[in-house]
Amino acid sequence: MRRLRYGVAMSLDGFIAGPNGENDWFVSDPALDYAAIYAQFDTLLMGRRTFEIARVRAAQWPDLGQRWIVVSSTLKPEEHPGVTILSSGVAEAVAALKAQPGKDIWLSGGSVLFRSLLDAGLVDAVEVVVMPVMLGSGVPLLPEGRRQLLHLKESKTLPSGILMLSYSVASEAA
Repeated sequence: MRRLRYGVAMSLDGFIAGPNGENDWFVSDPALDYAAIYAQFDTLLMGRRTFEIARVRAAQWPDLGQRWIVVSSTLKPEEHPGVTILSSGVAEAVAALKAQPGKDIWLSGGSVLFRSLLDAGLVDAVEVVVMPVMLGSGVPLLPEGRRQLLHLKESKTLPSGILMLSYSVASEAA
């Protein structure tokens, strides 16, 4: 079965975006191999705000063939050919997607979507890239909700001070 992996960059003080949604605080590091990271996934799942940012950036990236699925109640599918828009039944659709054959699914950005799928028991891994910056305010990694235990699988420090953390999500029985 495919895994749903939440991948996100976060400031040291726990924010995934600035107060106005900005991400100009991301630290660059040549040790980050984005092509290798993207090659692990055949599906990208994101909310509307993350999609708005990603589609602008995607124009600068080579097409790696991933399927894009966007959770939004406002986007119109006919205005975004080649993108699957989910406006309802998100948990059910993600569960069905995980049951299909293929590579892992990258849940990208979006703390509210992450929280809803985590609470639904659908997130298998949490992969946080901690940037060596403190924003003071912004969009938190995770809105309020249930407690969730994690198990550290890997940690890596890059020369820039970026800390890469990879956790598996503990099952309810753990």
